[in-house]
Amino acid sequence: MPHIYSDDRLRLAARLYYIDGLGQAEVAKFVKVSQAKVSRLLALARERGIVRITVADYEPRHKELEGRLRAQLGLDTAIVIKAIDQLDSADLRRSVGHFASGVVESVIQAQDIVAVAGGRTIYELAQHFPELRNKALTVVQAMGSVDSSISAFDAQEIGRVMAQRLGGIFIALNAPAYIPERRTRDALMKLEQVQNVHRQLAKATVAIIGIGTLENSVFVERRVLAPADIAELKAAGAVGEICGRFIDAHGKECDTRWRDLVISAEVVQLRRIPRVIGVVSGSDRSAAIMAAIKGGLLKGLVIDEAGAEALLAAATQAITQKPKLPRRAKK
Repeated sequence: MPHIYSDDRLRLAARLYYIDGLGQAEVAKFVKVSQAKVSRLLALARERGIVRITVADYEPRHKELEGRLRAQLGLDTAIVIKAIDQLDSADLRRSVGHFASGVVESVIQAQDIVAVAGGRTIYELAQHFPELRNKALTVVQAMGSVDSSISAFDAQEIGRVMAQRLGGIFIALNAPAYIPERRTRDALMKLEQVQNVHRQLAKATVAIIGIGTLENSVFVERRVLAPADIAELKAAGAVGEICGRFIDAHGKECDTRWRDLVISAEVVQLRRIPRVIGVVSGSDRSAAIMAAIKGGLLKGLVIDEAGAEALLAAATQAITQKPKLPRRAKK
């Protein structure tokens, strides 16, 4: 039969440990129990409401930076997540996904048609969405899979998780992101299944997309893009990638062979979606983000604090470096 401890004894143990700061060995001597039982006493004190642990509120968002992003870049939505120094890239993505998930979930309304791209930070966002199961969404895969081995970062998996957690149906695009030749790509585009995906994308009310650079994206990480490909894209003026489509500094899709091989949401489709939210982490994407905003491809942004500061600095520098028009000579 388990020993029954009085509330008074539990209060004594709690006082000594939580308020007086004594170690468990010292608490055991005062309460006349073995040191091994002190943890049990403290747990019982919490269960009975003798100990109520409170945590000072933590604001994970940097509201001042959010306001500056909206004002300076004309964004409808800006979510800037604080992060402690020296986080590695995986932990930074996890932090952004965890703290931004509730805000992004509130942007997604019941019965929305949501276009979803692949990406490492978007994966973390989807994993941390609350399990509501009541939004009746239509989640549409906005780009093909990166390669033949479907990973958790692919749009197919992210879309499935999002539909499951928030509630709704998932419409998959069962095709690779890139096809080796245009003729095969065009034939796949004519399939009814692919046509249906594009019809749904044309009706999308929300899009959640990643923004890659030529050096840092899932396509680079999984070696879909070789160094020679990256050099070719840079020569064509590409500064970033969205849904497998490469854009220049003005947010226009670059005229390269990749444009004829990709299966994903088209740039014109993205421009027509009312709420397009880019989800990124890291401070190396400023040029790509500014290009996407300039091209009308982004209306909202989720980003970490350091990334937001780098983006604002780049935007300010771009303004100051604009060439001044020559003054007209006085007549």
